[in-house]
Amino acid sequence: ARVKIALAGLPQDAADKYPSSLSGGMVKRAALARALALDPDILFLDEPTAGLDPIGAAAFDQLIRTLCDSLGLSVFLVTHDLDTLYSICDRVAVLAQKKVLVADRLEVVAATDDAWIQQYFHGPRGRAAAQAATAAGSG
Repeated sequence: ARVKIALAGLPQDAADKYPSSLSGGMVKRAALARALALDPDILFLDEPTAGLDPIGAAAFDQLIRTLCDSLGLSVFLVTHDLDTLYSICDRVAVLAQKKVLVADRLEVVAATDDAWIQQYFHGPRGRAAAQAATAAGSG
């Protein structure tokens, strides 16, 4: 268990604390450590950076990318966070109208000829996330 706590980026003394005494980012990492305790091949994450400040969210994204690379994990991730998409996702599926509109590499999805997808990826927020990813070398 202590190894998984360390893998999740938590200090060892976090294992002895109540969840109410942990910060929001530490609670997210504790949940990640719990999931890693099962030694999964696939990790399912639902809005993992929701409620985190941008710095905490970016650190969590980097942690997920590092775990994927070092442990060979596959991650199935539900998110609306464009920074997370650009930071850690190899493939993206867009769900709308009760169906999968497209599932492919991020650049293919972003180029899909659908008005909603175009607004999502090429509107002000989408452009900012793409530019940030390019500047960071992950996009």
